[in-house]
Amino acid sequence: MKTANPYLNFDGNAREAFDHYRSVFGGEFAMSMCFREFGGESMGLSGDMLDRIAHIALPLGDSLLMASDVTRPGDFKIGTNTYVAVEADSGEEADRVFDGLSAGGRVEMPLQKVEWAEKFGICVDRFGVQWMVSHTGDVQFSQG
Repeated sequence: MKTANPYLNFDGNAREAFDHYRSVFGGEFAMSMCFREFGGESMGLSGDMLDRIAHIALPLGDSLLMASDVTRPGDFKIGTNTYVAVEADSGEEADRVFDGLSAGGRVEMPLQKVEWAEKFGICVDRFGVQWMVSHTGDVQFSQG
């Protein structure tokens, strides 16, 4: 396993929260991208939704504190807006970890190819912990 990092969701105030976290912890954002820059129109987003944060990351030691704003505000619930994001060393490891974590739990998004990773999926384990599993592989995704 390459890394495990906390991943937070917000309802339109991810930038405000991360400006605060940066003032507390210091440092500079490793990435900050809104849905407009991320091709949000192709995801069916419009208006103010395009200015929400698609991904933001603040280095904390050897880890990253990461987050995004939700695209369906009605789905946002404090208490279920925290994930553990794990980056697997290989596609096979991503499959094994995802299958193991989702066993007895539920799959929110099946492991699949996305713009930023060869494999990415979201599940909730049988203990109620939310996980994002990815294997970036050869995908080169950059801001802007």
